[in-house]
Amino acid sequence: MDKPRRLFDAIAWQLQQFPKPDMLNAKEKGAWKHYSTQQVAENVNKLSAGLLQLGVSGNDFTPEGSDKIAIISNNRPEWLFADMAVQQIGAILVPLYPTTNPLEIEFILNNAEVKYIFVSSDDLFDKISAIKPLVPSLKEIYTFDVIKGAKHWSEVTALSNEALLLQVETLKTSIPEEHVATIIYTSGTTGTPKGVMLTHKNIVSNVLYSKETFPFIDAPHYKVLSFLPLNHIFEKCVSYIYMFSGNSIYYAESLEAIGDNLKEVKPDGFTTVPRLLEKVFEKIMHTGSQLKGMKKVLFFWAVRLAAQYDNLKDGGAIYNLKLKLANKLIFSKWRAALGGNISFIVTGGAACQERLLRIFNGAGIPVYEGYGPTENSPVIAVNRRKNEDRKFGTVGPVIKGVELKLEEDGEICVRGASVMKGYYKRPDLTAETIIDGWLHTGDIGVLEDGKFLRITDRKKELFKTSGGKYVAPQPIENKLKESMYIEQVMIVGAGQKFVGALIVPSFANLKAWAAQQGIPFTSNEQLIKEPKVLDLYRSIRDKYNPFFNHVEQVKKFELLPKEWGIDTGEMTPKMSLKRKVVMDKYKAAIERIYD
Repeated sequence: MDKPRRLFDAIAWQLQQFPKPDMLNAKEKGAWKHYSTQQVAENVNKLSAGLLQLGVSGNDFTPEGSDKIAIISNNRPEWLFADMAVQQIGAILVPLYPTTNPLEIEFILNNAEVKYIFVSSDDLFDKISAIKPLVPSLKEIYTFDVIKGAKHWSEVTALSNEALLLQVETLKTSIPEEHVATIIYTSGTTGTPKGVMLTHKNIVSNVLYSKETFPFIDAPHYKVLSFLPLNHIFEKCVSYIYMFSGNSIYYAESLEAIGDNLKEVKPDGFTTVPRLLEKVFEKIMHTGSQLKGMKKVLFFWAVRLAAQYDNLKDGGAIYNLKLKLANKLIFSKWRAALGGNISFIVTGGAACQERLLRIFNGAGIPVYEGYGPTENSPVIAVNRRKNEDRKFGTVGPVIKGVELKLEEDGEICVRGASVMKGYYKRPDLTAETIIDGWLHTGDIGVLEDGKFLRITDRKKELFKTSGGKYVAPQPIENKLKESMYIEQVMIVGAGQKFVGALIVPSFANLKAWAAQQGIPFTSNEQLIKEPKVLDLYRSIRDKYNPFFNHVEQVKKFELLPKEWGIDTGEMTPKMSLKRKVVMDKYKAAIERIYD
């Protein structure tokens, strides 16, 4: 076939270029189940045919006229089956996070007028069943797991027949690349989610330009592990990069099982978010702190060496020799824990600590930071495999096909084929966000060395102190998180005389330190009130404050006893901080800072 134009062309492309026995793979009853390219094609076509029999249609190929099909599920082959099956007949997929609260789900399903929904498990089936009476357009719920009393997705594929399958083949060729492939709802400033309309052209152009720019090579022997939520455009985009590159996709069983799955699959790469990298590093450092004698000395010597690594600057013969020795003695074990074959890890979704990037890359674990919002399908910039196109602390050069400009206030604006069609049913918001063809991202950045884009903060997260000085919280937070004793941190101080911080300690490391100090404790709540512990965190504050100008320096802080998480509401599903939620939840702690 010629150059792919629609997302579902990934199947025909792979059948032609590199058909394989393990296109998509997942654990079922403790064993890996493999779906060949041919099996994927058959499953997707049958599901498309079954949906046609149910009356699902692209109608006039307009966002309003095309039927909407929703999906709320963990990562699994059936997710992509449903995605491509819906696309092939001109309908539009509406993906939701499994952790989305019922009120938001109700709003999204009604706003999109969803006709059918696919869910993965019994808890999600119960969640949607409770909402169904409130969504007049919703006709049926289909499940991927076999659940008593629920309709299984195989009931849809069973509706297919030869005539319908022929109709699917005809429809495929008629889907315009300008047709909306998906509506992805993101958090809205007004309290209701915004539906980002992305066309086939938007996403396919971003996929192919990202593949060429990074580059992702055509490698049918490559295996990749997928665990970031597929309903987020980042993981969806890279999934199509993998398929167009012939890589085999293996789905992790859960976030908790990633370590085991890495050792089983031995992947060549994966995508992640900084929070997960931080957790991996914290676990590594905790293990290192438990070592004794010379082993412990060597471990921390190696980490200090890696923290000095700079891909753009030769460290000299002695440094290189030391790093080579550290790689053999220490870092080879880190790589083995990741399966031993990692050639790339791409991180995005939030700012990654520069020190973390140096350490992982110095340890021979190549981590590349990228950037892009849902509204750009999403990639705007990414660090490259070539050393001269990679700079730690930046998100790399802008990819091909994307034109960049920085406004006077530093706001990042882009235009190109990957810029969204607009917000569904919100022309007012679309007009505010896309001006003269330029997407206004709301992110603030600078260009370094004429080519590397550095994100300095979110425009809406900048705040002024009572003295009228602007403070960008992200760089301060990322610097403080370099401490092995800080798990999470949020900078506060809007309208106040000075900058404060809410700090969640790394309790594994803090407890080990407390034991060495002979500090008795029975709970996290008790531990964070200990005078010696407070002195420790004051010393950490004092260590990092000189990195910032006077107005940005943390004067006071509050230690918190529990980690922020998705389930408890402080983190988004992609593990970014919900600042407003934290501000509301820990109002009393903030008041103590400014008391």
